[in-house]
Amino acid sequence: MNMYKNIIFDFGAVLVDWNPHHVFDSYFGDRDKAEWFITHICDSKWNAQMDCGKPFAQGVAELAAVHPEWKKEIELYWRNWKGMMGGPIPGMLELVRELKDSGLKIYGLTNWSAETFYTIVDEYPVFSLLDGKVVSGEEKLIKPDPAIYRLLLDRYSLDPSESIFVDDNPANVETASTLGIKGIRFISAGQVRKEFESLGIIDAQ
Repeated sequence: MNMYKNIIFDFGAVLVDWNPHHVFDSYFGDRDKAEWFITHICDSKWNAQMDCGKPFAQGVAELAAVHPEWKKEIELYWRNWKGMMGGPIPGMLELVRELKDSGLKIYGLTNWSAETFYTIVDEYPVFSLLDGKVVSGEEKLIKPDPAIYRLLLDRYSLDPSESIFVDDNPANVETASTLGIKGIRFISAGQVRKEFESLGIIDAQ
């Protein structure tokens, strides 16, 4: 008998495609140059500041002061942020619909700047299927801090033992597991589907 009632999804690289390479590969005309810039200048640690609630204008100004030679490119990161969005992750909209149609509740727990998330939320049908969500930029908390998981559980009165969390980041999955939530690391829609089938959540195809 299926004991799970709630499925919690990360957003970026799980439900939708977000990747700075969508902007900077064409800008630099070289994927390796773009990778260097994304790794060394507008890196994940810097981006996480905005995911945790820092205004982008402030983050851009601070980074440009440290790297004035990259000021134009740093400003492009913010100005053309929407260009970093790709399409839905293949197969995930259909899978989320199937889960919801089976009676499960669907939630989101994402590290995402509130400034940018709400500019794209209406463009992806999968977000309309959510029964609730927690966006790090609104809460000034960020995964893998256990506090943001507890906030989601408390806000929607979720029992951890009845919940599954799906994320592409192993550290985020590990935190969920320490809180009693079943964690699944996302690789692809097909892989996650097989995990759900093995747990008896959905029928095997």
